[in-house]
Order: sequence, then C-alpha cells, then structure tokens
Amino acid sequence: MNPTPVALIVATMDTKGEEAMYIADCLQNEGITVCTMDAGIKGQSPVPVDIRREEVAQGAGRTLAEVQNIRQEGQALKLMTVGADHLARELYRQGKIQGIIGLGGSMGTTLATGVMRSFPIGFPKVMISTMASRDTRAFVGTKDIMMLYSVCDLSHLNRVTRMILKNGAMALAGMLRQKGSGQAPALPPPVLLSTLGTTEVCAQVLRKNLEHQGREVIMFHTNGQGGKSMEEMIAEEKIAAVVDLSLHEIADHLFGGDYDAGPTRGSTALKHGIPTILVPGNIDFLVTGPVEKAREQFPNRPFHVHNAAITVVRTQRKEIEILAKTIAELCNTALGPVVVWVPMGGLSAFDSKGGPLHDAAAPELFAGIFRENVNEKALLNLSPHHINDPDFAKSVLESISHQASLPTPDVQNEFDCPDSTPNSV
Repeated sequence: MNPTPVALIVATMDTKGEEAMYIADCLQNEGITVCTMDAGIKGQSPVPVDIRREEVAQGAGRTLAEVQNIRQEGQALKLMTVGADHLARELYRQGKIQGIIGLGGSMGTTLATGVMRSFPIGFPKVMISTMASRDTRAFVGTKDIMMLYSVCDLSHLNRVTRMILKNGAMALAGMLRQKGSGQAPALPPPVLLSTLGTTEVCAQVLRKNLEHQGREVIMFHTNGQGGKSMEEMIAEEKIAAVVDLSLHEIADHLFGGDYDAGPTRGSTALKHGIPTILVPGNIDFLVTGPVEKAREQFPNRPFHVHNAAITVVRTQRKEIEILAKTIAELCNTALGPVVVWVPMGGLSAFDSKGGPLHDAAAPELFAGIFRENVNEKALLNLSPHHINDPDFAKSVLESISHQASLPTPDVQNEFDCPDSTPNSV
C-alpha cells in the first residue's frame, strides 16, 4: 500500500492531455500522487503517461491497431472502456490507487464513468464533464460518482476551465485526505428499507424503531435508480433483512412509468435467502412526467399533479391483478423467509380517504389475486390499517423481529395518521 494516496486520472490524452496534466499538477501540489491512463484511440498523447493506450487496448484483448480499424466509434470506445476498466480494477486490487478522476465530453465521460462504476461505494470518484448538466443516469448508474459540469468546452485551458478543473481536483484531494488508512470497522449487517414520499410516514416509524433497537437502517428512494441501487447492495453485501415498503417500481417497469428499476426489481433478496418483508406500497400509481405527457401516455385515468415535472396516474384494476400475480411469482422463488403485509386501508398517501387516487377495493383485489398465485413459501397478512398508520408499522416491525431475529419492537408512535399531501415522490 502506498504511504500517500494515489489518484488515477483517466482521459483521452490526444484531446485532453493538457487539461489532464493540469489536474495532475493540482493534485500533486496537494500531496497526492498521480497515475495517468491514456484511453484515447486516435492521435498521440502529447505528454508522457503511466499507462499507455496500447496497454488499454491489450486489456480488452485487442491491439490498438485493431481498435483503430473499427469503423463504429461506439464499438471502439466500448473496447477501450473494457480495457481501461480491467487495468484500473487490477490497480485497485493491488492497493495502488485510492481514487479516480476523469474529464471529457460525451465520449470521455462514457469511458471514464464506465470505469468508475466498477468501483465500490465509498471509493472516491470525480467526473468533470460537459455532460454533467444533462440527464446523468447513464453515467452515474448506481454508484456515488461526483459529476462536475465544466460550463465551457474542455478543449483548452482558460480562466473558466482552470477554475473548474482545479475545483474537481481539490474535491478528489479532499476525499483522499479524509479517507482513513485503516480498515473500516466491522459493523453488523444493516436492514434495507425502500420508500417514497407517499409512504414516508410508515418508513420513518420503521426506521426510528429499528435504530432504537440498535440496527443500522439504509433507506432507498424508489425513483428507479434507488431500486437498482438497493438490489445491487443486496447482491454484494451481507444484509440482515429487507423491508420492501415501496414496490411501484415494478409497476412502472411493467406498465411504462418513469420510475422503472428494471426486470430484476424485487428479486435479489428472495433469491439470496435474505429475510424479506414485502408491502405493496405505492402500487396504486404510476409515475410520469408533466401533466401533458401524463394525459397523452395514460388517457382517461385519474391523475394527481405532484409538481411541474411529475404527475402520477392511478393504476387500473387489471394492472393491480398483474402486479399481484407478478409479486406472488417472485415470492415463489424465495430461498428464505418472506412475509407479505397488505394495508387494507390504503397503499399510499394518495390512496387514503379523501386522497386524490383513493380506491378502497384495490388492496382487497391485490390480496385475493396474490393468494391465488403464491405457494407456501410466503406468509400473507392483511392489516385493516392504512400504510401510514403507526399500527401498520407495528405489525411490520413484529414481522421483522421474528424473521430477522431482532428484539420485539416497542413502537414509538411519533407520527399522526395518513397525510394525503406527501413531500415527495
């Protein structure tokens, strides 16, 4: 292990060499050692580098000439990303780098963040990019990548690029200086909890009581990326239990909503045998964009305008039936204990008496179809309460205590009854 932290700079040096060397100077002035990687395809690097582009191509099992002869630049970039990722992860495994920084436009950002997404959460990652003011989901994915908008093109050094590049370098230097050199303390496995603003009352009761029992709780905001992040953490780390309170990402995946977390949402904990509590929270709606889009995409449905960018539309009963069957089939794959709680008083703050999307028959419909399709692996419980009623949270907590061998809860009723105007979706 190096006595001082080492930052890996990933860039296409033929077009970003001057800027990359400026970042290197900034980092070195702060006592950070630098390792430079050239992942460019055309041209030549104007500066010496530690890892040459020929080595990057070899990391993908190709020669640089072979990559250069590929006519589709996207395919060539993909190969260089594979090679850069392979070499960077090897440096990480050997303890030779403690942080990574990249810079570039669309191609350089695709390449550098493609490498960054291979690194674990907590490993410092900074991307300075002309793309950072746009939708960054494709670049960030489920990892903690800090993206800094370059404001102007990263084509040369000027008064703006010098400021931005230095700020990015200082951000990485700060992370590296504060990162402890010893091993992280051993912590007991956490409880993972999914939620959205419309189930936040229930989620906070669960969180506070679990923390009162000495459990660490990690909450995920189920906006599509949040669900993906949770599934990824379940697959990679030791987890005590999962409380999936917000399953609407499954609905958005099936029926075209914006908060789609992909086809594996809800499956990972079950297939890993992790004690799981499932609640069909928030399946009463699909998330879409501005109201004009909602009316066009989902005509003739009840809807609620959450804000100028987000509208939610009521799920139809035939969709509730499909969801119940889908979730039952997921439960049938479970290798560990799974309990399903259905709040018969309503599935979200929107689905409460007086709420904009209330359908009193939907929870019963869900429970009936689920019961018809689930096998003996899952225990189905019906609660007369609304999902945001503290008594419903108490029932869920008792199930967690039983399934995950946690102490029996002493529920702290710190919240009032359901709120039909949640803070966020």
